[in-house]
Amino acid sequence: MFVDKAKIYVKGGDGGDGLVSFRRELYVPEGGPAGGDGGNGGNVIFRVDEGLRTLMDFRYQKHFKADRGEKGRNKSQHGANAEHMIVRVPPGTVVVDDDTGEKIADLTRHDQQVVIAKGGRGGRGNIRFKSSVNTAPAIAENGEEGQARWVTLELKVMADVGLVGFPSVGKSTLLSVVSGAQPKIGAYHFTTITPNLGVVDLGDERSFVMADLPGLIEGAHTGVGLGHEFLRHVERTRIIVHVVDMSGMEGRDPFEDWVKINDELKLYNIKLADRPQIVAANKMDMPDSEENLAEFRKNVGEIAPDILIMPISSLTREGIKELLYRVADLLDSLPEPSEIEEIEKQAKAEEGVVYRYESKGDLDFTITRDNETFVIESENIERLMRKTQFNSYEAVVRFGRILRGAGIDEALRKRGAKDGSPIRIGKFEFEFFEGGSDDYLYDDK
Repeated sequence: MFVDKAKIYVKGGDGGDGLVSFRRELYVPEGGPAGGDGGNGGNVIFRVDEGLRTLMDFRYQKHFKADRGEKGRNKSQHGANAEHMIVRVPPGTVVVDDDTGEKIADLTRHDQQVVIAKGGRGGRGNIRFKSSVNTAPAIAENGEEGQARWVTLELKVMADVGLVGFPSVGKSTLLSVVSGAQPKIGAYHFTTITPNLGVVDLGDERSFVMADLPGLIEGAHTGVGLGHEFLRHVERTRIIVHVVDMSGMEGRDPFEDWVKINDELKLYNIKLADRPQIVAANKMDMPDSEENLAEFRKNVGEIAPDILIMPISSLTREGIKELLYRVADLLDSLPEPSEIEEIEKQAKAEEGVVYRYESKGDLDFTITRDNETFVIESENIERLMRKTQFNSYEAVVRFGRILRGAGIDEALRKRGAKDGSPIRIGKFEFEFFEGGSDDYLYDDK
């Protein structure tokens, strides 16, 4: 089964918690802090495997979670970092954030890889909090949570040549004749509902990959029929071979068919209008095909005089060899695809935006009211809370000191907070104390 779209959940591993520990050695009383840092969580990494052709594996497994880092150890030992999770994907896979619709990565070449969900950093152990003022801190941090997101995978077939055209014009038959591919062939529309790939070997040390793509109908750029399920695959091809039925057996005009298909390509992606195209005038063994071809050449010549039109018959194999050599010559004349380099440059440029997990900057915050409760919203403060071990008195005091230093106490007073007013930050609730003590009552909900 060919699967070219999947939605999956990925989550980086959580960081390991830091440890509160003290040196306990013979003849060394009050030896000082010795709690190590937690290890970093593993990243979820997508890596291209050229041996894969579909997204079938993601039909059955939809959750990918990397391991968390180990907790910090005593004797100032760092917890082990978790191994990264490697997820293999076929070349041509586009990764899109399902919530924002932002394209995260475009994976096109073997062994190319990108971090899709970053693991959390390990929490600091109490050895990190030692200072001249506090020589025996009982403070450590929780590990950060790993990044979690739903992503959509879309596979765009990687092929040198794409066969396009209305249903039942002979694309599948042509592919079966020129390669070892065995596509499903039938005398009805939409026999081909998924792309078929075949390798064409010319015998002169030249070969190329040809894709038989599902048939188009008018309105496909808006999703009518197979619509986008077809059009996404055309974007990857270097050359378009436009197969047109010259027999007109189904009552369609070959020229109108050609115009409609090109319009659909342009409406979907204007860049496809500049893609090199060869017209394969198929079914030339049928009655009236010669007359239709002459009229077709005349009409096409008036709007696209430079386009190459080659008469063929997939049934009798007339003109097939000439068509393949012209395709190979055209491929040789084209520059190597530069899209991969552009994609890699874009990925590097966007890396700080798309894959950044650690937030920076001051503790910016907003305060709103939910009935009697004051709600503080701040990504950085919530991140700090997740790292704070609230079962430690010293950690709670430190957390309160940081909030006061950020001006939150003063802002709450200006908004009308009184002694005992409920304060909510994320899933935690506190009580506000007017006296400015270091004591914060808290309740993890």
